[in-house]
Amino acid sequence: MKNNISLSAPLKRITVLDALRGFALFGVIIMHMLQHFGYRSGGAQQEMLRFPALDEVIQWIGNNIIMGRFINIFAFLFGMSFFIQMDRAAKKDVDFRGRFVWRMIILMAMGLLCHSFYNLEIISVYAFFGLLLIPLFKAKNWVLIVIFSFFLLGGPRAVKVIHHNYTTAIELANIEDQTSTEDQANTEQQRNNFQRPRELPEHIKNPSFLNIAKYNYEERLIGKLNYQFGLIGRGYITFALFVLGLLIGRIRFFEKLVEQKRQNKKLFIGFVLATVITILIQNALPSIDFRMLFRSEGQLLPSSILTALAMADLSMVLSSAALTLGFILLYQSEKFNKYLETLSPYGRTGLTNYIMQGVLGALIFANWAFGSVFGGWGATALFSFGIVIYIVQGVISKYWLDYYLYGPLEWLWRSLTYLKFQPYRKKKPGQ
Repeated sequence: MKNNISLSAPLKRITVLDALRGFALFGVIIMHMLQHFGYRSGGAQQEMLRFPALDEVIQWIGNNIIMGRFINIFAFLFGMSFFIQMDRAAKKDVDFRGRFVWRMIILMAMGLLCHSFYNLEIISVYAFFGLLLIPLFKAKNWVLIVIFSFFLLGGPRAVKVIHHNYTTAIELANIEDQTSTEDQANTEQQRNNFQRPRELPEHIKNPSFLNIAKYNYEERLIGKLNYQFGLIGRGYITFALFVLGLLIGRIRFFEKLVEQKRQNKKLFIGFVLATVITILIQNALPSIDFRMLFRSEGQLLPSSILTALAMADLSMVLSSAALTLGFILLYQSEKFNKYLETLSPYGRTGLTNYIMQGVLGALIFANWAFGSVFGGWGATALFSFGIVIYIVQGVISKYWLDYYLYGPLEWLWRSLTYLKFQPYRKKKPGQ
């Protein structure tokens, strides 16, 4: 097999994927603005631009329509991109696996560097899942469906909960064997620890980029891994969507959009109905306090929490699918296509725009930058500010691509992938 042929030359693109990626990143920045890009400490000097009734509506939209849905689309598109790269390489008789491993290592390094100022970044996790896709590229469709279903329904989480309850039961049994004197001594010690005033962390006492970077690596990186791979298991859904993207790419869904427009309408209606039904089932289930998964030490977890989480994940993925199909249908219509196509440049420079979102988010909300100002803004103001940032990024992306083949970080990623400077500027007519 040939393995030295460069696949970095611009190829015919499926433009709806670029527009869809731009659409997904719109939801990402809006949600992250409402979440203050993960900066919850420091506090603003005063509250301003708050509109209580409207803020409540905007926050509801963020929590129930945007959160989780748009980042799901972003993850799905990563799996699609993996298939497209590997498939195009295979058609040229190129073994791209080794190059893709190196490509993911580079992406992980970018993500970990980004983590220094933005601990909500996700591309380092994407890089890890990208590596897991490599052995699945030639797996049979039924194998991909089984893997997708297992992760979507929280199979790894169920295994972890069973193991957690088993070890916790043993620990509780051992505790019961201790003497009451020991229990009283432990209780008194815990009371003293609780009453002792807590010292403020260094990144709050002395706000600076270096202190927050240190905190992000020493504390928040572990928290991120626990959120992705622990009992909450957000990463299970992400990997399921990577596998789904690979599967959808394999059946050439996006290459046959024009001839299956009627089928897409039926799929859209089906996903909307499935989302509604799943949400109704969720609401019929007993209320579960998911916060116990963050502080599960010393307590047994009810099996009902697995059902509740599985239904929550399923409804979120179904609603993401409905958003995706709805976007595709609008993109295919003559009335809306010219508007949605304006999102394509943003999507084509998605890596650059995503990382710049994090950089700007850190500057806006960090207590070493402008957090004392913007941290006091209400949800409506932050929502509007997010739209402004998105539009500015979109305009810059459009004009950038008028002169250059790739976004700045996309070009760097390609050049590092092949260990060779790649073509950058577009050739003028006649050159």
